[in-house]
Amino acid sequence: MAPIPWKREKGEESPALSKSMDQNLQLELRHMETAFETFRRTCPAYDATRKLDELRSTEYGRLDRDKQVYLDYTGAGLYAESQLKQHMELLSKEVLGNPHSKNLTSIRAIQYAERARKKVLQYFNADPDEYMVVFTNNASSALKLVGESYLFEMGGVFLLTSDNHNSVNGIREFAQAKGASVRYTGLRLPELYADETELREALDAACPGAHKLFAYPAQSNFSGVRHPLEWIGEAQDRGWDVLLDAASLAASSPLDLSRWHPDFVPISFYKIFGYPTGIGCLLVRRKAAAKLRRPWYGGGTIVFSSVSAFDHYLNPGPAGFEDGTADFLSYPAVEFGLDWIGSIGIDTIQTRVACLTGWLIDQLLLLYHRNGKPLVRLYGPQNMDRRGGTVQMNFFNASGAMIDCYTMEKLANQERISLRAGDHCNPGAREAAMGIRREDLVPCFSDKEHKTYEQFLNGLEGKMTGTLRASLGLASNFADVYRFIQFAKTFIDYRA
Repeated sequence: MAPIPWKREKGEESPALSKSMDQNLQLELRHMETAFETFRRTCPAYDATRKLDELRSTEYGRLDRDKQVYLDYTGAGLYAESQLKQHMELLSKEVLGNPHSKNLTSIRAIQYAERARKKVLQYFNADPDEYMVVFTNNASSALKLVGESYLFEMGGVFLLTSDNHNSVNGIREFAQAKGASVRYTGLRLPELYADETELREALDAACPGAHKLFAYPAQSNFSGVRHPLEWIGEAQDRGWDVLLDAASLAASSPLDLSRWHPDFVPISFYKIFGYPTGIGCLLVRRKAAAKLRRPWYGGGTIVFSSVSAFDHYLNPGPAGFEDGTADFLSYPAVEFGLDWIGSIGIDTIQTRVACLTGWLIDQLLLLYHRNGKPLVRLYGPQNMDRRGGTVQMNFFNASGAMIDCYTMEKLANQERISLRAGDHCNPGAREAAMGIRREDLVPCFSDKEHKTYEQFLNGLEGKMTGTLRASLGLASNFADVYRFIQFAKTFIDYRA
């Protein structure tokens, strides 16, 4: 088992207190070891992932050296030390220039860019004749690119599930501005699965001929729900283009684009392998790229521009969608990161995350106050059916009142446990989970242009209730989830 992240260093306390603490620590270690052996029996697949424990000590050793319990992988993945060393070594030897030229240093940078594109296509098993890789700052930039460029029009439709990241929700502003209609489909409680009957009715209802874009997450960044990839083909058979938000899914699970063929797939690389944080991509089906029209051009997106002729010629291929000078020094790091994940095996990571998440959910559901009231309420599936490694929750005191999620986040900080509090950039899923209705919120937005920010917040009082999120990833181990459960138990019979 990996080193215990909360182990006290020698000499920190008086001898008498140290002896007492050592005894308590030994008892705690025995309890954890017993729990670990029980866990291994209930989830034998975990043993096949034990090489991740070795990497935890060699490549992610800073976690235990700093006594950190990191449970925010949906927010950002963690990088391996070898990734940094490879990248720094390359940069110390190479001379890479702005790729918008044909001098020697620029050519070298272009070569690394093309190597990175090829590696991305290989990683997602995407045919280069079918897909191209457009580099962006992150998944949000990739989504903005689709929103501003897609051929929305009068009679067209932008269809979304209520469970979507805000960067997907924001596309509705472009759709409405161009006269397209926007429609959301609902979620089923308590699991927060999408309402498939309502979704299929919406897919069938759109008028033929007009451009129609359907967007949904492969895995919810709020509840961890995995929405069926079969929807891609079902929607396309009905004449829809499909935007599959894979930013959350790709962090710990495979996505095979030789089997599934979405038209647009935004990716944030830092959520997969932690470093670098300033580069992502949009995977675009080449035939779908014809439905994108850039409303702007700039350096790098064109091969020729004229003031006299008042015209320009767009750069063919991915470069026509990449604004300005890209983060070209990070191209090699993308290749190193994908090679790193490939050397571990994304299936191994997925297995570990599934085992630990299942145990965490089971243990949280066992926590009750002595009066019989549950300590924790989970939002989303209460088991591992159709879900990933994101666990959304709120804590309740012994009187049944919710403990503010931001308070819980601060208290976890004191124990060096990194969680995340808020609505997690997914208001639709949060509103469904918390029972917040349209009529509760619409009045808050009335006359918003003439309200100060403070006045606007006052109108939202009592309606901004958030949740606490724990999410697991590549470097997670049993000690992490065990430590979180021990932290959770300290709130049993809590009355504040």
